[in-house]
Amino acid sequence: MSALVLAEHDGGKLNPATLATVTAAAAVGGPVHVLVAGGGDASAAADEAAKVEGVEKVLLASDAAYAGQLAENVAPLVAGLMEGYDAFLAPATTTGKNIAPRVAAMLDVMQVSDIIGVEGPKTFTRPIYAGNAIATVESSDSKLVITVRGTAFDKAAAEGGSANVEAASGPGDAGLSTFVGLEATESERPELTSAGTIVSGGRALKDGETFEQIITPLADKLGAAIGASRAAVDAGYVPNDYQVGQTGKIVAPELYIAIGISGAIQHLAGMKDSKVIVAINKDPDAPIFQVADLGLVADLFDAVPELTSKL
Repeated sequence: MSALVLAEHDGGKLNPATLATVTAAAAVGGPVHVLVAGGGDASAAADEAAKVEGVEKVLLASDAAYAGQLAENVAPLVAGLMEGYDAFLAPATTTGKNIAPRVAAMLDVMQVSDIIGVEGPKTFTRPIYAGNAIATVESSDSKLVITVRGTAFDKAAAEGGSANVEAASGPGDAGLSTFVGLEATESERPELTSAGTIVSGGRALKDGETFEQIITPLADKLGAAIGASRAAVDAGYVPNDYQVGQTGKIVAPELYIAIGISGAIQHLAGMKDSKVIVAINKDPDAPIFQVADLGLVADLFDAVPELTSKL
């Protein structure tokens, strides 16, 4: 079974979720090819993809129509290429979730979403009910369209491969949307979904200024990314790209520190696969303690500054 993986990239660098998707594609079986689509600035990402261990071939679609990886243009490109493949896999990111359903519709097949395990060539496991149950699903379609939860699979080695890079082409501009530009948040901190340590704050931090005063110094000491609960984001403490949870970002760092977060099911769905979870909350009955490896029942306004000072 041959597999085509969609590479998510910023032009010069692959998103780490792509490496996890390559691992999932290898588990499905057969040769793994990677599609890098971009607006003329994707050659560096294609060269990087060619070095990924387990990748047999890289297809580079370089066209102004694919700038920004617009789903309206990339999906027809993928659908056309699928004549030569049995499975299409994309990271379960904003980009992947935008493109994959369109590909499935064009191929008239079901989509298997957000997989966390490969049980067979057409059998997969995926979380349902906010991660409280795991469903095993089997596809009977001739073509597979799959999105992959990046935190559930090991990342393929970024070095060790020697794939050939070949040019690919598609229908080009569908005329439905135009990429105007990208205003990305720039930070010296690790990206939330790939960080090894995350410090997250909740609504108990009262306001944005207090969030900054309490959370940022601890994150600086640990070299950690900063996250937040949906309640903190909705209250305007931090931007929504900080949100961890079912409707935010799914993370699984080595260390996750939850400060002033009660542990609503929406939040737990996004972080409960973290290797070590530390919770600080003054409510001993907070649901977060049910998943925490280490829990501290204390006032965060006293405990966190003390912890920060001792690091």
